Amino acid sequence: MEKTIEIIPAIDIRGGRCVRLVQGDYSRETVYSDNPVDMALKWQSMGAPRLHIVDLDGAASGEMINLSVISQIAQAAQVPVQLGGGIRDIGHIKKLLSAGIDRVILGTAAVENPALVQEACGKYAESIIVSLDARNGKMAVKGWKEETDLPVLAFARQMMGLGVRRFVFTDISRDGMLTEPNFTALFDLMQAIKAPVIASGGIASISHLQILKLVGAEGAILGKSIYSGAIDLRQALKTIDKS
Repeated sequence: MEKTIEIIPAIDIRGGRCVRLVQGDYSRETVYSDNPVDMALKWQSMGAPRLHIVDLDGAASGEMINLSVISQIAQAAQVPVQLGGGIRDIGHIKKLLSAGIDRVILGTAAVENPALVQEACGKYAESIIVSLDARNGKMAVKGWKEETDLPVLAFARQMMGLGVRRFVFTDISRDGMLTEPNFTALFDLMQAIKAPVIASGGIASISHLQILKLVGAEGAILGKSIYSGAIDLRQALKTIDKS
């Protein structure tokens, strides 16, 4: 059977509302809905096979700020939900999985505490994703506010050694810009690690999705493109299914 690509709408939550940022900049925010649960059900009704939630407050603060609304989404949705933002310890992970979250995404915690990644993968292997948030080829942390000297490829290899089976890759400079994904960086990453990678950042058209499918990305996270109308989610799902 031909491999397809999973198209995953993003729901970014800040202050309990569904918002989008530009390049992760908290001062460049657009509010799309006061009710993230309604937004989740809207994307689900259009055929989304999975939802991607980011707790933006959590990502910046390291605390699970929007847990109640996130739990409501997990309970209301009939498709799997993956979540990132502010998850810093094994207790957080356990609580989220118990609340109905299908996969948790570790970003800052993976950089700062590799031992947590190893423990989490040992206990919850398939439910753990590590987020590769890249700015000029280096890892960024703390809601993308801080940069490190850690090369993305070296970090991804280190994470594979700890048992990580799946990654999300975001080129921060493209995020929310509706330009195009960083296909080169994504391809290089996939060649280097040979693990499933979900692409994020800069996806602005169905043809971008078709290229991502062609290069072998496991999934594509859509944010601004579906909120602004650049991509019609129903149409994208139908087209990709046939291509």
